[in-house]
Amino acid sequence: MTTNGPINRKLRMALVGGGQGSFIGRVHATAAVLDNRAALVAGALSSDPERAKASAADYDIPPERAYGSYQELFDTEKSLPENERIDFVSIATPNHTHFPIAKAAVEAGFNVICDKPMTFDLAEAEALAKLVAASNVVFAVSHNYTGYPLVRQARQMILSGELGEINAIRASYIQGWLRSRLEDEDQKQAAWRTDPKRSGAAGCFGDIGTHAYNLGRYMTGLLPDSISCNLKIFAEGRRLDDYGAALIRYENGALGTVTASQISHGRENDMSIEIDGAKGAIQWRQEEPNVMIVRQNGKPHQMYTRDPNAPHANTAQQAACRLPAGHPEGFFEAFANIYRAAFDNMALRLDGQAFEQVDTVYPNVYDGVEGMYFIQQSVASSAENGAWLPMKHDCARK
Repeated sequence: MTTNGPINRKLRMALVGGGQGSFIGRVHATAAVLDNRAALVAGALSSDPERAKASAADYDIPPERAYGSYQELFDTEKSLPENERIDFVSIATPNHTHFPIAKAAVEAGFNVICDKPMTFDLAEAEALAKLVAASNVVFAVSHNYTGYPLVRQARQMILSGELGEINAIRASYIQGWLRSRLEDEDQKQAAWRTDPKRSGAAGCFGDIGTHAYNLGRYMTGLLPDSISCNLKIFAEGRRLDDYGAALIRYENGALGTVTASQISHGRENDMSIEIDGAKGAIQWRQEEPNVMIVRQNGKPHQMYTRDPNAPHANTAQQAACRLPAGHPEGFFEAFANIYRAAFDNMALRLDGQAFEQVDTVYPNVYDGVEGMYFIQQSVASSAENGAWLPMKHDCARK
């Protein structure tokens, strides 16, 4: 087995979080090994040391590398010989713990794949970006929807000018699972997401609104100028927003909307995006990820499918596909595409070669900062009754 880079072994992975009852930890573990380029060898799977070690068997992590805390994990792994220690850590914990874990990993010299939103607040995100820039580690943020083949197809089409100047972005992420107050029933996922001390300043908008916003930025490359937002709590007694809508002005004059809901009956993970350009428009939905609609006035609507061998497939789609046409690829594969692109840079780093840190195919630490700025300005605008606030940030990238 070889990696796709200059090294000829699997990358060694540690997982922080993901203990019993976790959803996203298992997703990270599955995505990381999907292409046989990594092996999960160590972990600190819970903030409870006993539970952390008890969860290790679920991931086939050997007892001697099942750590009771992330501090113990990094200290011990750093002391191991280079041919044994981990290469990277995946962080799959509640938001308020992301920064101290990521900071410790970066300072120990380990590469990082961090769940989103990247940190608890903007100040932490900015501090982390400075650490990453000075450390020369690979740092990816798991905005996994950017990994879908047709999302990458659309991105290449837009950036190459096929749709002309972009005029409008309409992105939404609609769920219904928090229509009732599941947090009162000690449902683990609901409990921390609705807790300001663990989730941060936003609820729904921080959890899934960031995905919708990031997708528009990723696909178009447009830089935001200002934002007006209204957030609302519909489940009486809840402490963080469960619905919100934002209007965004972009530097090129385009307008964008972001709508996020977790209280819409019957909706599951319905993230969708429509992008209007001067020459054409596209539409894509996460729940039907292998189809994208392309429209031009006066012409029949075109249905682009996930098909690496089709004439319409560009190089970005082809590089993100694993299966022939008609065999659906979905959530795990998109998540794995984030890992695969990050692995390419990790391999370069291990070989002592330079690698790109800013303009990457995978969402990076600077995208993470932008996501935190989006949350901060959305909450601040809503608190001022939808006042227009700036959205330019020094970390913004094309």
